[in-house]
Amino acid sequence: MVSAPLHFFSHGSTMMLGEASRSADYWKACGDAALRNNVKGVIMMGAHWDARGTNRIDVAMNPKPAKSPVAYVHPSKYVNYELNPDLATGKKVIAALREGGLDARPNDSFDWIHDTFLILIRMFPGGCPPTTIVSMNSRFDPHLHARVGSLVAPFREDGYLIIGTGGAVHNLYRNNWMQMLRYSDNFAQPYPPDAPMLEFRQSVEDVFVRSSGSGRKGAVTRGITRLMKHPMFRDAHATDDHYMAACFIAGAIDASEKSSDKCELGAEDWELCQMCNSQFSFGKWA
Repeated sequence: MVSAPLHFFSHGSTMMLGEASRSADYWKACGDAALRNNVKGVIMMGAHWDARGTNRIDVAMNPKPAKSPVAYVHPSKYVNYELNPDLATGKKVIAALREGGLDARPNDSFDWIHDTFLILIRMFPGGCPPTTIVSMNSRFDPHLHARVGSLVAPFREDGYLIIGTGGAVHNLYRNNWMQMLRYSDNFAQPYPPDAPMLEFRQSVEDVFVRSSGSGRKGAVTRGITRLMKHPMFRDAHATDDHYMAACFIAGAIDASEKSSDKCELGAEDWELCQMCNSQFSFGKWA
């Protein structure tokens, strides 16, 4: 089985589901590549679901999940898209997390949220592949989430696509919502991003691009987790939830790093003046 790439995708606002963008085109290209290489399934960590407990991680095991409503997007864009929960792989993921010392539990009532199915619809518009969703932990410990990534990394060798979906720069309190609310234009930039947003966005790119494929053990995890102490982190992330997916992917990179696992910044869109949606991929299909 060919080793699959890893992806950290910034899903941005809900309008990224309905509007054309460079990011949407890139997500589709990544999905097309996965289908050409007979992807076995998808394992995802999003940014809108967390489990309470010291080291608890839930795994979605609802056989018939519903979709949470998506604001500012016409229902025709998502209501008829059939979800495809992968319960068999979910059991394997739970076993792997438990073997790694985490309190992993099945959750048979979780309904999927736009942070995950937004990406799946854009990547695989013709049909959802078998998908397993793992939760965050509510304490938002970056090292714990990197540990989760390292424990699911072996699934990559079996042809599973591992995706973290959060945000490179995602502070809803700093966004300019007026253009979106008044004109339904999420890409309007009546003024440029503030300096802290630009600085932190560059720091994320520097860590991913310069550390991946470097041969330095644990370099990506050290860099990404250390950015939570960056002086501009709280400007770029008012809350920690959208950054945990980056830690998750960093752990997966370091646990399965190969010489080919160089980082590609495949696409990027600025939304609402201050939100940077950077799309990173690590490694390539053969």
